[in-house]
Amino acid sequence: MTDRLHVGVVGVPGQWSSEALADALESRTGRRLLVDLGRAVFDSQRGGVFYEDLDLCALDGLVIKKLGHDYSPSMLDRIELLLSVAEAGVTVLSHPASILRLVDRLSGTLTLQRAGIPIPPTVVTEDVGRAAEAVQRFGRALLKPLFSTKARGMRMLVAGPDVDLQAEIRDYKANAGPVLYVQQRVEHRGRDLGVTFLGGRYLGTYARVSATDSWNTTIHAGGSYAAHEPSPAVIEVAQRAQALFDLDFTTVDVAETPEGPMVFEVSAFGGFRGLQRGLGLDAASLLADHVVERIGKSKRLRIVGRGQ
Repeated sequence: MTDRLHVGVVGVPGQWSSEALADALESRTGRRLLVDLGRAVFDSQRGGVFYEDLDLCALDGLVIKKLGHDYSPSMLDRIELLLSVAEAGVTVLSHPASILRLVDRLSGTLTLQRAGIPIPPTVVTEDVGRAAEAVQRFGRALLKPLFSTKARGMRMLVAGPDVDLQAEIRDYKANAGPVLYVQQRVEHRGRDLGVTFLGGRYLGTYARVSATDSWNTTIHAGGSYAAHEPSPAVIEVAQRAQALFDLDFTTVDVAETPEGPMVFEVSAFGGFRGLQRGLGLDAASLLADHVVERIGKSKRLRIVGRGQ
């Protein structure tokens, strides 16, 4: 037991993955701390970020599992709090600066595109007419919110002579916000893949399999997890994609298309349930071992540095 380490989990109390990671770290350190950032306080007079009167800047480390129940622009503010904790010398995994580049779907997409990672044809605009032209060109397209996960808030549009695309898009925009993210619906044989990495090393791949012929393979839409042995090409493109963001634990969403593997997105946090149900892997324990090793090493280096 590494009882000298005081490591907190940033997550959602009551949520299975957050609680599982907190339990796994408690078994290794003898301490349990699950931090709900919605109740954290930045206090300039006291000089830190506090959770239930505990100074987070006094911890040995934090591991980020979730920033809240849902993806939203408020996540950006929570990341700023964690950046201040990291700047105070606390080891935060994954680093908030890495996560900052992924909670906004546009930022992640632009990073992938600039690096030459194959992604589905995508158009981003605030102009309803341009968005309608993109749907017409794609034939079938998904409108995706900039802040969402597990396909929440997405809408499928199919071009056709009887479809008023501009009216559909205006209706969507009224609820989703001014920026329209339009992505071609690619053929993926009713499944997409979660290619998972721990500390940059390939861990395994599970498939999310649609219960119907729906585009939506998520568990919330009735899909299921299954083990999958990906091709070397899938692993290679996912490896390159995740390496752009320097994350400690992540899942790369990949579709196997007739044109080859395409990356939908790189997850800022990674998922536990697919690894457990699809591959029988205890992701919480694997991540906890990685966190203890990384934070323990950082603490030893700080101690040595102070002694010099």
